[in-house]
Amino acid sequence: MPATEVHTEGETTESNHYEFAYHVLPTVAEGEVASVVEVIKSHITNGAGTITTEEAPQRIDLAYEIVKPIDGTNRRFRSAYFGWVRFTAAPEVLAELTEELEGTSELLRSITIKLTRAEEAEPFYYHEALANQKQVSTIEDDSVAPAPAPREEPAKEGDTDTSSETETSETSETDAPENK
Repeated sequence: MPATEVHTEGETTESNHYEFAYHVLPTVAEGEVASVVEVIKSHITNGAGTITTEEAPQRIDLAYEIVKPIDGTNRRFRSAYFGWVRFTAAPEVLAELTEELEGTSELLRSITIKLTRAEEAEPFYYHEALANQKQVSTIEDDSVAPAPAPREEPAKEGDTDTSSETETSETSETDAPENK
């Protein structure tokens, strides 16, 4: 659930911890991505938020194609620069802050979420985890034994096997008693 929908009446106005995760359009030059991040961070600090930690955006392939209308044309994107910023802010300023952040034209997608205490204590660094991911490689070695041949399954009731029908019909002709 987006963080703007979580605030309920009677809740204390103490600052909460949030994460703003975003995809910067891949059409933004790599050198300009840092300035987009600075705009995001300035929206947060101008909205009475305090930045606690962040992960700088890096270009990634998206899990699926995203279509976004830009200048009256639907554009299709298969990659983007992904990053996030964690911050603290009062719940009453969150709706306005989220509207400002999502209005940034260089963003493909974004979401603001309220963090739990566990999430707050242990941030997940996506790019670091991706870099440490074990790579699977194919071993091409002649000394490796070939895979066993597939076993033939026994015939089941109702299955027809043309080879056994032929044998049966030949056998029945020769073994059939003669009528004289």
